[in-house]
Amino acid sequence: MHGIGQQLKGQETIRAEWSSRLRDGARLAASGPAGTEVAERLSDTDIGFAFYGDAFRRPGQTLGVGDPLPTAADLTEYERELLSEWWRVAAETDPAVVRADERTLVRAPRAVQTALRVLSGSAFFAGLSERAMIGNLVQVRRYFTEPQTRAAIQQRVADSVDGGTRVIVAHSLGSVIAYEALCAHPEWPVRALVTLGSPLGVPNLIFDRLRPAPVAAADGRRRGAWPGSVSAWANVADAGDVVALVKDLRPLFGPRVVSSIVHNGAKAHDVRPYLTAPETGRGILAGLVGDVPESDHGG
Repeated sequence: MHGIGQQLKGQETIRAEWSSRLRDGARLAASGPAGTEVAERLSDTDIGFAFYGDAFRRPGQTLGVGDPLPTAADLTEYERELLSEWWRVAAETDPAVVRADERTLVRAPRAVQTALRVLSGSAFFAGLSERAMIGNLVQVRRYFTEPQTRAAIQQRVADSVDGGTRVIVAHSLGSVIAYEALCAHPEWPVRALVTLGSPLGVPNLIFDRLRPAPVAAADGRRRGAWPGSVSAWANVADAGDVVALVKDLRPLFGPRVVSSIVHNGAKAHDVRPYLTAPETGRGILAGLVGDVPESDHGG
């Protein structure tokens, strides 16, 4: 499952970008006769895609004189808060990014414009236009605040899973969507979840808005539910990935999550190096080889 910013693509486009890299990651991770055999046998016909990007594609329209395009001034409070988090983490990981004086700076339109300008010059967001950055913020907000959009995207996942689905690999916002789908369908035969560059751990804006809602655990912390039927969950994050704000998901979802830090080079959030990482391949093989222990789904 893809992440944000894919609304101008389609299922076959995503397939062309993902399939060979996903197979490469599995082969790089293969060890032992069983794992090697499965990795070598993996083909395009074994890989399906739940495409939902078109749910965020703006419908065509004839613009009249003076019809405005979305600007920084149009961002909601949710989007400004997420932008603030991106700015904060980017400043911690990129020496070229100046720090905001305080998190509330991006509440004013002028400060939002400053944040967008600063981030567009960062290593993480280099090459991403201001309009594209605004669009990405809007997609995250729409998923969590528009019930009809959330339901339609969840249905895409449900339509893509069948009796032979053993592993779900999900990037960025797709990891949130996949997690919620697995929680809603514990009857699915999925053995492994692999999340890449995941924002699942972002407090308030994402973690606390998940369905089902996190609950208080014995240690006093809020804990998210274990995702349905899976026995193995591998979470892979680049050290400089601003979207994957919280790299280690174990405190939030339990010690069974295998959290790994990788290095994707200049494109920290790019799905392509994530897919070829051996850590990703091991997560995939955990669901395909079938040698992982059965889950008690205790969370």
